[in-house]
Amino acid sequence: MVFPRPEWEKFRDRIAALPMSAQWWKRIFLGNAMDVEMDATGRVLVSPELRESAGIAKDTMLLGMGNHFELWDKATYDAQEAKAMQGEMPDVFKDFSF
Repeated sequence: MVFPRPEWEKFRDRIAALPMSAQWWKRIFLGNAMDVEMDATGRVLVSPELRESAGIAKDTMLLGMGNHFELWDKATYDAQEAKAMQGEMPDVFKDFSF
């Protein structure tokens, strides 16, 4: 996940407030977070550690998800999207108006 700073701070606070039973997940989310800077052309360098953790090999997808972005390996995203499209739409969308 990629967050603008204000949204990261909200997310970080929610994770930090979780009980001790979630301590390892808190470590995973908070301990592996990294600040990144955009270069003059608006590009962001994703560290090799984060690329490996996310399974990013070459081509990527950047998805706007409201208050944050998701960065995916393109092949992984395409496979997950195809799998989702083969299933039924979740019940929460039954009364949703597009």
